[in-house]
Amino acid sequence: MTVRPQRGVVIRRLAPAALMPAGAFAVHQLRYWLTYGNRAGVELAAQGHSYLHSVVPWIVLLIALAVGTFLLALGRALGAGGSLPRYTLSFAALWLLCAACLVAVYTTQEFLEGLFATGHPGGLAGIFGYGGWWSIPAALAVALVLAAVFHSARRVLHAVAERHARQVVLAGQSPVLARTRLDVLLPALATLADGWSGRGPPPLI
Repeated sequence: MTVRPQRGVVIRRLAPAALMPAGAFAVHQLRYWLTYGNRAGVELAAQGHSYLHSVVPWIVLLIALAVGTFLLALGRALGAGGSLPRYTLSFAALWLLCAACLVAVYTTQEFLEGLFATGHPGGLAGIFGYGGWWSIPAALAVALVLAAVFHSARRVLHAVAERHARQVVLAGQSPVLARTRLDVLLPALATLADGWSGRGPPPLI
């Protein structure tokens, strides 16, 4: 009975990783644009990168998955409230971690393209040569955007959950306060309603 909740937690935690392929694609394209400018498209086709066009729909699907998961988490925060775990990494550490992952993906991609793609240089020259060093500043720039998105999304969810939790607490306390004030007034009102007062009649003069 606990399999489905655990599976949901795993999906929510892995959902941000669905944005990494889009980030890797952005680093790859940005590296060639920074190197060749307007001729980037020609160089990409000449070096065997035409297959990337077939990858774009899958990247869009992964982005939609990440956005959908965020919206579901936002709905749960609005409906149930509660607290969310915060990132244990600082923003700078998350930024550098994303950049390192993007550089690793780019390096692996270019290495495999050097082995199998026609017209692509092989070895280190195919990875960091011919302007390939631009992949590092490109990865830093894209990683900065990803880290900002991850932290902003978590901050939004945390703020919504905390606000909902405060509203639930206030809504739970208001009936108690109302009952307390009513109990204070009830004894005096009850004696008057039964024809009795809290003191005897005034003395006759």
